[in-house]
Amino acid sequence: MPVGLKEPENISAIAGLQLASMAAGIKKNGNDDLVVISIDSSANCAATFTQNAFCAAPVTVAKNHLASEMPRALLINSGNANAGTGDIGMQNALQSCQWLAETLDCSPQQILPFSTGVIGEQLPMTVLKAGIEKISNQLSEDNWLSAAQGIMTTDTVAKAVSKTITLDNKAVTISGIAKGSGMICPNMATMLAFIATDAAVEADFLQQCLSSVVDDSFNSITVDGDTSTNDACVLIATGKSGNKSLTATAEAQIFIDALADVCMQLAQAIVRDAEGATKFVTVNVLQAQSKDEARNVAYTIAHSPLVKTALFASDPNWGRILAAVGRAGIEQLDISGVNIFLDDVCIVRHGGVDDNYTEEKGQKVMQQDEISITVELNRANKSATLWTSDLSHEYVRINSEYRS
Repeated sequence: MPVGLKEPENISAIAGLQLASMAAGIKKNGNDDLVVISIDSSANCAATFTQNAFCAAPVTVAKNHLASEMPRALLINSGNANAGTGDIGMQNALQSCQWLAETLDCSPQQILPFSTGVIGEQLPMTVLKAGIEKISNQLSEDNWLSAAQGIMTTDTVAKAVSKTITLDNKAVTISGIAKGSGMICPNMATMLAFIATDAAVEADFLQQCLSSVVDDSFNSITVDGDTSTNDACVLIATGKSGNKSLTATAEAQIFIDALADVCMQLAQAIVRDAEGATKFVTVNVLQAQSKDEARNVAYTIAHSPLVKTALFASDPNWGRILAAVGRAGIEQLDISGVNIFLDDVCIVRHGGVDDNYTEEKGQKVMQQDEISITVELNRANKSATLWTSDLSHEYVRINSEYRS
């Protein structure tokens, strides 16, 4: 069961965008597995992609297409990653763009393809073609929730967020959907996220906005330390709200803050729905010499199987956290300055067990569904926060049975 996460009840439409979702037959379970997002010709688009060297064929195609023309549509399939598929996989990604371009009367370079699912299997092109021929007739502004469901793989709930702000006395809406549950340790964005706004935003500045919010949202989550071959995050601005087109001005910060909030909610939803998760864990590292140092310590804690299994067992085995801090590679770490907390319970002070700590206090915190681990390094004033989950029997079962 997701930790503190429910199915979204509604999501606001974005003028200039239409969506459709259907079951084309890619997934074995018969669920929706093909999504198209049609984009108005006046819209601008920005994106970030995985840095995994074995990036999937659709990632390569999407990068190349975005560099040449503004997109008119996104083509997304779930159930098959089209990764590790060689030249055939590349040709299949290009062919799928050609098919959708023919139905939407645009160039293939104006289609961005995205895939998620099992690695190493070729796309079933016959069913994909049949689906593409049908889906364009189902496009509607109100299909956000069905699209959120159509991009799911091992997710148990759809992930969708909407937020409304005011710019130039105009109501501006930001809506986004995401998928992700396992193979989560983004190195640019998240598994798949598609965010749109009716704000008018200059193209170059739109990319700046996305890049500025990714680091503290999608790049600050981890489930299992595995960066996917297919990660992508897309931001679309249709310009239909009527605001003055945003550039790097003071008012633009209002938009950036709202975008950051949407991305943060989507990123945290992924961790809350992590495969087999029973805990939602916030890891704070404070008083580091640099943000990179703080993030390194936080990820060392979050990636530790011993820490994650202790969290699953609700076991306040604080020595595992202490050991993770110690092996994080901090040069000249003065351990006498290190303090560690579970929520507001100090478990380590000045490098050793706190005089007032008791097993009962630690146990009470560890039994909660939501827990924070805070480390004070006492080195400088930089900090970092990330979100992670525990490691359960269910995680092992899901991933051992994933292809069966």
